[in-house]
Amino acid sequence: MDPAGVAELFCDLWLRAGASAGDSADSATVRAVRALAPDVALPEGLTRGELLRTVAVRSAQVEGDAWSVVVAAHFRSAAPGAEGDGDSGSDVRYFAVPVTSSAVEGAGRFTVTGVPAQVAGPGRAKVAATPFGTLLPGQGALAVSLGEFFDAYLVGVGEVGRYLAPEAELSPVRGSGYRSVAVGEVRADSEVADGAVPADGTEVQVRAAVTAVDGGGGQWPLEYELSMRSRSGRWEVSGMHAGATAPARSVTAGGAAK
Repeated sequence: MDPAGVAELFCDLWLRAGASAGDSADSATVRAVRALAPDVALPEGLTRGELLRTVAVRSAQVEGDAWSVVVAAHFRSAAPGAEGDGDSGSDVRYFAVPVTSSAVEGAGRFTVTGVPAQVAGPGRAKVAATPFGTLLPGQGALAVSLGEFFDAYLVGVGEVGRYLAPEAELSPVRGSGYRSVAVGEVRADSEVADGAVPADGTEVQVRAAVTAVDGGGGQWPLEYELSMRSRSGRWEVSGMHAGATAPARSVTAGGAAK
């Protein structure tokens, strides 16, 4: 059983116990730490700054029931201009937490077996070359169709169904609070979308940058990858797979790709 959540909770409690000057051995925070790690030493007098959150970013099963979970701890700097870790000035530190996990009925059994070890953060993964090499005109037929679609999908202007291919299903986003949307850069994986609408049934994959504006004037930069298909002189959405790289040909009522 993956102990990522337990390691995340432990690291949060462990750091808070070390930052609380008034904490005694009987404090609620220390007791919570001891419930997960009976024999682990606690830090003292930490001055890193306010701990905002902890997040488990990687877990690996070392051997048998032994796991190592890397947890990111996000701090607010203790003072303006305080120096951060490394060259990036980051206020995030990473800790490897050793945990023993036993899969039993219920919530399972977990014990943190040692103090966390501060480790380097994850590096940047190599990103594959984008397939969307064709920049489409902002007032072209496909970009205009996307603008109408996102007005319906994100803002609720009109019915989403009128902008979908016959077999596609997609429910609009409810309660977004967006008052308007604007389609920015649109890129396609084929030059067939650059110009007049081609023959019926022509398909193209696109990536669209969208800026949604909420009721308070806040601007939300969003990005979508969609499958588009031509029909009756216009482009229709035949699939949406935001954040994915594999083509999606249709979408469910909940918005997930089939």
